[in-house]
Amino acid sequence: MNRYRIATIPGDGIGNEVVPAAQQVLERAGSHFGITLEWNELEWSCEYYARTGRMMPANGLDTLAEHDQIFLGAVGYPGVPDHVSLWGLLIPIRRAFRQYVNLRPVTLLPGIDSPLRAVPEGGIDFVVVRENNEGEYSEVGGRMYRGTPDELAVQEAVFTRRGIERVMRYAFDLAGRRAGRLASATKSNGIIHSMPFWDEIFRELGSEHPGVETSEYHIDALAALFVLDPARFDVVVASNLFGDILTDLGAAIIGSIGIAPSANLNPEGDFPSMFEPVHGSAPDIAGTGRANPLGQVWAGAMMLEHLGHADAADAVMGAVSHVLAETGVRTPDLGGTASTSEVTDELLTALETEVADR
Repeated sequence: MNRYRIATIPGDGIGNEVVPAAQQVLERAGSHFGITLEWNELEWSCEYYARTGRMMPANGLDTLAEHDQIFLGAVGYPGVPDHVSLWGLLIPIRRAFRQYVNLRPVTLLPGIDSPLRAVPEGGIDFVVVRENNEGEYSEVGGRMYRGTPDELAVQEAVFTRRGIERVMRYAFDLAGRRAGRLASATKSNGIIHSMPFWDEIFRELGSEHPGVETSEYHIDALAALFVLDPARFDVVVASNLFGDILTDLGAAIIGSIGIAPSANLNPEGDFPSMFEPVHGSAPDIAGTGRANPLGQVWAGAMMLEHLGHADAADAVMGAVSHVLAETGVRTPDLGGTASTSEVTDELLTALETEVADR
């Protein structure tokens, strides 16, 4: 009943270090909660691209569809343009499997000091719901007159009522289960068509959810408030581009992009969802043993929760909190000297305590 096939894509750089670390933690949690994770590792990466000219094989999506979930490390490496790696792997997966919600928690974990002034423990705890299939990340457009003084590029943003409504409904429902506050990121004063459309739908859905307090912020002011007053936020819903930028800022204010997780969700469960850390492949530290595994572990906890195992996910996050707050064992991005494997060992030990105390 609780056996799952997980398509595992370590990818590039430190993905090959943090994914195995997270697998150890998730397997240990699974052993205590009756969950079996069957990992099917796929070699798709920039190295694979260098050999084959593709980020994944032609039948890659069919292969992924045979799995319950997807566990991704990081993609990107010098020599392969970022748009090649992104559009060759992540975006096709997100769109083919209708992973229209990109869910990114922004939570200041115990034992970590925010770079912001005077933020108490628990003072940052919100979630960004990013639209993940359309918006500014569109394929519509092109370039003309290449190599001439008249060269131009046209990039079209695509916003559909269906696309906006479904991500906003998810955000409203999530806010209703949390503190009941939903903020919308917009820029309707400067973007004349798509953002007023976004605002109109947000207000329509707000009238259907009277128990959720709504607010609208222009993206520039919203980014400033992430820094000046993050405690005001509970759930934030944003377009593809705005959500992407806001969540990297969110990772910064909770101490390190190395700990931030991300879930690409198909909420209906018709297709596999994909779980990954926010950080990139970090080729500058790849192979040195200094990569922080916590972002990948946290993404794994989100995968367990999505599979319906909130108890196991809570135990994993309890272990993360214990290691950060009680042991002082941290990787260099958090001011420590510990290696990836040392942090992983501490997580495994803390997990045993978490399970025993439940």
